[in-house]
Amino acid sequence: MKRAWAFSCIVAMSAILGGCGKDGSRNATQESGASASQAQLGRAASGVPAASGAQAAVTKAQLPGEAAETLRLIKAGGPFPFAEDGVLFRNSAALLPQHPRGYYHAYTVRTPGSADRGQRRIVCGGPRKQTGDCYYTDDYYASFKRIAE
Repeated sequence: MKRAWAFSCIVAMSAILGGCGKDGSRNATQESGASASQAQLGRAASGVPAASGAQAAVTKAQLPGEAAETLRLIKAGGPFPFAEDGVLFRNSAALLPQHPRGYYHAYTVRTPGSADRGQRRIVCGGPRKQTGDCYYTDDYYASFKRIAE
C-alpha cells in the first residue's frame, strides 16, 4: 500500500515538474517579438527550440508530388486511399499552434516503395476540405513545415 502511494506521488510530481519549463521558454520567445506559432514551429521534437536557420514553411511547389495529390484529395473531400486518413490529430506535442480539440486532421502522403503508409503526412486545421492551415511532415510528426498558400 505504501509503495503504491509513493509511486502515485512520484508520478504526480513528475507531471507537475515536467510542465514547468514549457511556458517559460514560450513566453521568452513571445517577448522577443516572435508569435506563438513561430515559436512552436521552431521547436524540434525534443521541445528545444530549433536552430534559427530552420525552415518553417514550404511552398506547394516544393512538396513532393504525392503531397500535392493528398492536398487535392483533401479539397475534394476524398476518397482517401487509407481508412486512417482524416482522423483527428491531437497535437499533443504542441508542435503546431494550439487550437481546440478536433481542429486538426491528419492525412497520409504516399511514399513510393514503402510497404506501409510511410512517415509522410499532411495535417490540416479548420473545416474539412479546407487547406488554408496545413502542415507537412516527412518524419512522422517529429517536425512540421507550414504549407504556404
